[in-house]
Amino acid sequence: MLDVRDLSVKYGAFTALHGLSLNVNPGEIVVLLGANGSGKSTLFRTLSGLQRPSGGSAAWQGQPLTSGKPEFNVSHGVSQCPEGRLLFPELSVQKNLRLGAYVHRKDPAGTERELQRVYELFPILVEKKHDPAGSLSGGQQQMVAIARALMARPSLLLLDEPSLGLAPLVVEQVFETVQRVNQAGVSVLLAEQNAFAALGIAHRGYVLESGKITLQGTSGELMNDDRVRSAYLGV
Repeated sequence: MLDVRDLSVKYGAFTALHGLSLNVNPGEIVVLLGANGSGKSTLFRTLSGLQRPSGGSAAWQGQPLTSGKPEFNVSHGVSQCPEGRLLFPELSVQKNLRLGAYVHRKDPAGTERELQRVYELFPILVEKKHDPAGSLSGGQQQMVAIARALMARPSLLLLDEPSLGLAPLVVEQVFETVQRVNQAGVSVLLAEQNAFAALGIAHRGYVLESGKITLQGTSGELMNDDRVRSAYLGV
């Protein structure tokens, strides 16, 4: 499981995360709800090894994630699909995907198998594989970003705002894909502002406000909580 205990992160004098604790069990989709500036991306940067915490701990399957070495975290099964996709726009789709498998560069046969798996998961990318990633639509670029993260063969996928800037129909397709990824055995921690779509596929969730967990529960409990309905569902 992902086990985060009393995690704190500071940027100078500013505290972005205040003693945050949460967990993700094997096979779960867990959603992290929160507005911009609530600390979601800081948590993901820390779990990816890009940001060192000032206190507390985080571990996946018993392996610490707070050493500040992203390559260690990726090699132990934690892969992030960042907010804004951050593709290499001038490189082809296939080259972007292969970069996701860099940690497994000594296993080219395995990389080819994984490439075929993500093409099966995202058939539209087969016909686009030689096109520059920057020429694709927003939804297709998001598929490339998720596929690139999967090329690292993660057991835990960190998805940061995958629906950002996408049309409602495309959002639905992206979340259906997240479900298929999960059904294939990958645990998912999903940071989202689109609470309705995220809670529709998640098993459990947490609400993050100003770097603190203020609510947690099953997706059904959060969907029916008046505070969540008012703040995130517009009800």
